[in-house]
Amino acid sequence: MSYAAGDLLTAGRTNRLQAKTYDATGTTNLALTTTETDIAGASVTLTTETPGAIYVVRADFSFDIASATTAFTSGVCQLDGVSLSGQARWSGEVGTDYGPASHGWRGTIAAAGSHTFKLRGAISAGTGITVLAAFTKLFVTIHEVV
Repeated sequence: MSYAAGDLLTAGRTNRLQAKTYDATGTTNLALTTTETDIAGASVTLTTETPGAIYVVRADFSFDIASATTAFTSGVCQLDGVSLSGQARWSGEVGTDYGPASHGWRGTIAAAGSHTFKLRGAISAGTGITVLAAFTKLFVTIHEVV
Protein backbone atom coordinates (compact mmCIF):
# COMPACT_ATOMS: atom_id res chain seq x y z
CA MET A 1 0.00 0.00 0.00
CA SER A 2 1.67 3.12 -1.16
CA TYR A 3 0.95 6.57 -2.46
CA ALA A 4 2.42 7.72 -5.75
CA ALA A 5 3.78 11.22 -6.23
CA GLY A 6 0.87 13.61 -6.69
CA ASP A 7 -1.74 11.31 -5.08
CA LEU A 8 -4.22 12.96 -2.75
CA LEU A 9 -4.09 11.96 0.88
CA THR A 10 -7.70 11.21 1.83
CA ALA A 11 -9.19 10.07 5.11
CA GLY A 12 -10.72 7.00 3.44
CA ARG A 13 -7.43 5.82 1.96
CA THR A 14 -5.53 6.52 5.16
CA ASN A 15 -8.10 4.67 7.30
CA ARG A 16 -7.69 1.59 5.09
CA LEU A 17 -3.99 1.44 6.02
CA GLN A 18 -5.00 0.23 9.48
CA ALA A 19 -5.63 -3.51 9.87
CA LYS A 20 -9.03 -4.42 11.34
CA THR A 21 -9.36 -7.34 13.73
CA TYR A 22 -12.34 -9.50 14.63
CA ASP A 23 -12.87 -12.53 16.83
CA ALA A 24 -15.60 -14.90 17.91
CA THR A 25 -15.91 -17.70 20.45
CA GLY A 26 -18.11 -20.76 20.11
CA THR A 27 -21.30 -20.70 22.15
CA THR A 28 -22.63 -24.26 22.11
CA ASN A 29 -20.70 -27.55 22.34
CA LEU A 30 -20.93 -29.64 19.18
CA ALA A 31 -21.01 -33.46 19.24
CA LEU A 32 -19.24 -34.24 15.97
CA THR A 33 -20.60 -36.51 13.25
CA THR A 34 -19.24 -37.36 9.82
CA THR A 35 -21.29 -34.47 8.41
CA GLU A 36 -19.38 -31.19 8.58
CA THR A 37 -21.39 -28.85 10.83
CA ASP A 38 -21.19 -25.18 11.90
CA ILE A 39 -19.78 -24.49 15.35
CA ALA A 40 -22.40 -22.16 16.84
CA GLY A 41 -21.08 -18.71 17.68
CA ALA A 42 -17.72 -19.24 15.95
CA SER A 43 -18.39 -16.90 13.04
CA VAL A 44 -17.52 -13.34 12.06
CA THR A 45 -19.39 -11.19 9.56
CA LEU A 46 -17.54 -8.10 8.36
CA THR A 47 -17.58 -5.58 5.54
CA THR A 48 -14.60 -4.87 3.31
CA GLU A 49 -14.36 -1.51 1.58
CA THR A 50 -12.21 -2.49 -1.38
CA PRO A 51 -11.84 -5.49 -3.70
CA GLY A 52 -8.70 -7.51 -3.06
CA ALA A 53 -8.65 -7.09 0.72
CA ILE A 54 -6.25 -9.53 2.39
CA TYR A 55 -7.44 -11.78 5.23
CA VAL A 56 -5.37 -13.56 7.83
CA VAL A 57 -7.33 -16.11 9.87
CA ARG A 58 -6.36 -18.27 12.82
CA ALA A 59 -8.66 -20.80 14.43
CA ASP A 60 -8.16 -22.58 17.74
CA PHE A 61 -10.36 -25.66 18.08
CA SER A 62 -10.81 -27.58 21.34
CA PHE A 63 -11.73 -31.27 21.14
CA ASP A 64 -12.81 -33.67 23.90
CA ILE A 65 -13.36 -37.41 23.60
CA ALA A 66 -16.61 -38.55 25.19
CA SER A 67 -16.08 -42.24 24.42
CA ALA A 68 -13.12 -44.26 23.16
CA THR A 69 -12.53 -43.86 19.42
CA THR A 70 -9.77 -44.10 16.84
CA ALA A 71 -11.38 -41.44 14.63
CA PHE A 72 -9.82 -38.04 13.94
CA THR A 73 -11.45 -34.63 13.84
CA SER A 74 -11.34 -31.93 11.18
CA GLY A 75 -11.65 -28.22 11.93
CA VAL A 76 -12.53 -26.17 8.87
CA CYS A 77 -12.90 -22.45 8.13
CA GLN A 78 -15.30 -21.22 5.48
CA LEU A 79 -15.42 -17.83 3.77
CA ASP A 80 -18.87 -17.04 2.38
CA GLY A 81 -19.84 -20.73 2.45
CA VAL A 82 -16.70 -22.02 0.70
CA SER A 83 -14.13 -24.01 2.68
CA LEU A 84 -10.65 -22.53 2.72
CA SER A 85 -7.80 -24.84 1.78
CA GLY A 86 -6.37 -26.81 4.70
CA GLN A 87 -7.80 -27.79 8.06
CA ALA A 88 -6.93 -28.40 11.69
CA ARG A 89 -6.80 -32.09 12.65
CA TRP A 90 -6.77 -33.81 16.03
CA SER A 91 -7.08 -37.34 17.32
CA GLY A 92 -7.12 -39.07 20.67
CA GLU A 93 -8.05 -42.55 21.72
CA VAL A 94 -9.40 -42.93 25.23
CA GLY A 95 -12.24 -41.18 27.03
CA THR A 96 -9.87 -38.97 29.03
CA ASP A 97 -8.12 -37.46 25.98
CA TYR A 98 -8.61 -33.75 25.37
CA GLY A 99 -6.69 -31.33 23.22
CA PRO A 100 -6.47 -28.28 20.99
CA ALA A 101 -5.78 -28.01 17.27
CA SER A 102 -4.98 -24.80 15.44
CA HIS A 103 -4.72 -23.81 11.82
CA GLY A 104 -4.20 -20.59 9.87
CA TRP A 105 -5.30 -19.30 6.49
CA ARG A 106 -4.33 -16.29 4.37
CA GLY A 107 -5.80 -15.06 1.10
CA THR A 108 -7.64 -12.28 -0.67
CA ILE A 109 -11.31 -11.41 -0.87
CA ALA A 110 -12.17 -10.65 -4.48
CA ALA A 111 -15.11 -8.27 -3.98
CA ALA A 112 -15.83 -5.47 -1.55
CA GLY A 113 -18.88 -5.92 0.68
CA SER A 114 -20.20 -8.16 3.43
CA HIS A 115 -18.37 -11.45 4.09
CA THR A 116 -18.71 -14.22 6.68
CA PHE A 117 -15.97 -16.43 8.09
CA LYS A 118 -17.16 -19.42 10.11
CA LEU A 119 -15.74 -22.52 11.76
CA ARG A 120 -17.08 -26.02 11.13
CA GLY A 121 -16.19 -29.44 12.46
CA ALA A 122 -16.52 -33.12 11.60
CA ILE A 123 -15.25 -36.54 12.69
CA SER A 124 -13.73 -39.09 10.29
CA ALA A 125 -15.93 -41.98 11.45
CA GLY A 126 -18.62 -42.71 14.01
CA THR A 127 -19.12 -40.40 16.97
CA GLY A 128 -17.53 -39.77 20.34
CA ILE A 129 -15.68 -36.45 20.01
CA THR A 130 -17.10 -33.07 20.98
CA VAL A 131 -15.99 -29.54 20.12
CA LEU A 132 -15.84 -27.58 23.38
CA ALA A 133 -17.28 -24.27 22.26
CA ALA A 134 -16.03 -22.05 25.08
CA PHE A 135 -12.45 -22.97 24.16
CA THR A 136 -12.89 -22.70 20.38
CA LYS A 137 -12.04 -19.32 18.90
CA LEU A 138 -11.84 -17.65 15.49
CA PHE A 139 -9.51 -14.69 14.85
CA VAL A 140 -9.73 -12.65 11.61
CA THR A 141 -7.54 -9.74 10.51
CA ILE A 142 -8.40 -7.74 7.40
CA HIS A 143 -5.89 -5.60 5.52
CA GLU A 144 -7.60 -3.31 3.03
CA VAL A 145 -5.87 -2.09 -0.11
CA VAL A 146 -5.59 1.58 -0.86
